[in-house]
Amino acid sequence: MYWKLFTIFAKIGAFTIGGGVAMIPLIEREIVDKNKWLSDEEFMDMISIAQSAPGLIAVNVAIFIGHKLGGLKGSIIATVGSVLPPFIIILLIAAAFTSVRGNETVEAIFKGIRPAVVALIAAPVIRMAVKNRLNLITGGVAVITAVLIAFFHFSPIWIIVVAITAGLVKAYAWEGRKK
Repeated sequence: MYWKLFTIFAKIGAFTIGGGVAMIPLIEREIVDKNKWLSDEEFMDMISIAQSAPGLIAVNVAIFIGHKLGGLKGSIIATVGSVLPPFIIILLIAAAFTSVRGNETVEAIFKGIRPAVVALIAAPVIRMAVKNRLNLITGGVAVITAVLIAFFHFSPIWIIVVAITAGLVKAYAWEGRKK
């Protein structure tokens, strides 16, 4: 199981362009759909926690999934699998890039990649919105949050604190109604 965990995260780390958020659908496909190691709900909860924790989301997800499946050893193996291939690839690109910096062809390639990277980031966000069954209120909260962060430079930390508080208030208010 450890070798399979390593190879899954290494493969995803090596072939995903667009960073950690772009890895989420691939991780979900491998961990939830193919191997059935987590349920959809467990995975969405793990993504929420990984996004709220400091650090890179892909590394956080690898740590959480690895720990769930194999404890500390699983966390280490999944994290190394997730980080090692991109580290080696970036190291090789950085070494090669210094010799071609300023090349018009290379600049054109990077300009062409940018919109694709935006789409790779947007796709998992849309997929998560659909899976979480966003309604008018929760969708509105998501849009307002995005606007506050993007245009008004609100700290995501404060938004997370407010969201946690609102969730707790709602949960306790709901419990009060049930009694």
